[in-house]
Amino acid sequence: MIGLHTGAVTEIALLAAHCDDLAIGLGGTLLTLSESIPGLRIRALVLAGAGTEREAEERFALESFCPGADLDLRILDVPDGYAPAHWERVKNAVGTLRRGSAAQLVFAPQRGDAHQDHRLLAELASTEFRDHLLLRYEILKWESDTPQPAVFHPLPAGCAERKAALLLKHYPSQHHRDWFDEESFLALARLRGVQCRARYAEAFLLDKASITFGGR
Repeated sequence: MIGLHTGAVTEIALLAAHCDDLAIGLGGTLLTLSESIPGLRIRALVLAGAGTEREAEERFALESFCPGADLDLRILDVPDGYAPAHWERVKNAVGTLRRGSAAQLVFAPQRGDAHQDHRLLAELASTEFRDHLLLRYEILKWESDTPQPAVFHPLPAGCAERKAALLLKHYPSQHHRDWFDEESFLALARLRGVQCRARYAEAFLLDKASITFGGR
């Protein structure tokens, strides 16, 4: 498989509708980036969960998934499932994140996600981060909305297992869900690994990118 390698990445931006979306969608990638780039700056926005037990879960979780990074996490209290009804507030929050960020790389939900909150954030990510490399992550859940990604990140040895363990450790409020277990997380990572000739991987969708050949 032909690989494309990024240039210097010093800051990334993360967009999520709910607490645990980022850890599920790109937890292994966050571990890899944070551990390979000293002082990585991470600016993150989560729409729902402020003032609940989920806020504490998310803050502790992202600290573990982003070791050593300069993490700035903002969690809002938009009602779960009603983000489209709060369109103006969500758009303003995404715009504030963009204006306060120097990110070279942005992670956001994928457009075909079955959850309306995810789809709204996917749409707004494109309108606000127009000149950024935008990678769209997939969120494992019971809906049959698993996408067909084209960008793969082979995970280092042991990373997928660490991701699964951290998810179970930091999100006890989700343990009642029949899909929220180590087997499910490793199964998707194994599938994406097969598709890029690796043991485990995370995968992303890409709207648009430019390629420079022959150096800068």
